[in-house]
Formats: sequence, structure tokens, C-alpha cells
Amino acid sequence: MKSVLLVGLGRFGRHVAKKMNELEHQVMVVDKNEERVEDIMPYVTSAQIGDSTNEEFLKCLGVRDFDLCIVAIGSDFQSSLETTSLLKELGAKFVVSRASRDIQAKFLLRNGADEVVYPERELARWTAIRYTADHIADYIEINQDYGIFEVEVPRDWWGKTVAQLDIRKKFNLNILGIKRDGKLVLTTEPDTRLDGESTVLVLGKMSDVQKRFHI
Repeated sequence: MKSVLLVGLGRFGRHVAKKMNELEHQVMVVDKNEERVEDIMPYVTSAQIGDSTNEEFLKCLGVRDFDLCIVAIGSDFQSSLETTSLLKELGAKFVVSRASRDIQAKFLLRNGADEVVYPERELARWTAIRYTADHIADYIEINQDYGIFEVEVPRDWWGKTVAQLDIRKKFNLNILGIKRDGKLVLTTEPDTRLDGESTVLVLGKMSDVQKRFHI
């Protein structure tokens, strides 16, 4: 369990807060909008209404005590930048800030952010890959080249074992697990036999996955 300070309760911030709650982390949220704060209260440990660009206000929150600070402000980049900088100046251990463009990321990283996330860009990339491919059920990007893909088992794999397919040697891909009837098994034995009722989790380069699964 981690203690998290989340600044900004727009759509992205609210989703992060709710997911953190599901993961049983202790979350304090901050926003200037009283209605947003009231709406999120059932899902967080505590909440404060205030201006995150105000140094005295941030000091009162005890930012040093949080394991993680997330700046989820999306509509006002100046406030996001000032908040990021102040958090680091006040001793925040680790700051993750939201950006929508590369130039914003550069400024955030120069002014205290330890890492930057691009929620819109990441969702756009996931959507493009997921919905333009007939065989992909889900997709997790690891970096620009590699990802984990949940794909339908090709017909020519039906009835064959993992050892017989040997996709690591043939296609430079790795089977991480099998999903059947909604249940995921993350370990596969060489004698595990595949069928058309399952999907497989495959790790590899996007280019190699495209070649094999005709994405």
C-alpha cells in the first residue's frame, strides 16, 4: 500500500483516484473545484479544496510524507508546471505529471517531474492498434517497439502444444499465458495444448506480431 497525493480531478484524475482506491492505496486528492472534491470523496482517504500553485497550501499537506505525487491537471498547463515545481521544492519523493505534448513534457521534466505520462496519446495508440486488427482482444504497450498482445489462437495452432509451435524460434515471440473461459493462466508448460476457444498473451515486437497475426 502506498500513500498518494493526487492533484487535479478532471476526467483523468478521477479515473486514477478510483483505480487507486480499488488497489487499496491511501489517496489524498486536491482540486479547486468543491463539487469535484465532494463527488470523489467516497473513493479516497481524504480530500482538500485549494489552489495547488499556492506554496503555503501545499506545505500544509505535508508532501514529503507521500510515497507518490501525481499532477493530473490537464486544462491549465501553467498550473500543472507550477504545481510540479513546488512539489519537488517542498521535498516530494516522486512526482508524476500529465502532459499532452512533447514540449510540455520537456518543461515538466526540467521543473521537477520524475516521470511524465501522456494519457490521451497512450489511449489513442491503444485504440488504433486494438480496433484496426481483427485478431487482437487487448494490448499493453511496454515501449515504442514491444508490447503484450492478447490474440486469438490461429487455426493452424489448434490442437498443437506450446513446444510443437516453438514460436520463440520461428517468430521471435513468447507466449506468456492463456486465457480460457475468462480465466487467465500466466504460466504455460511445453505440453500445454491450444484450441480455438482460447486466446493467448504474446510478448514481442509489434513488427513480429504483425507478421504472424496479419495485423
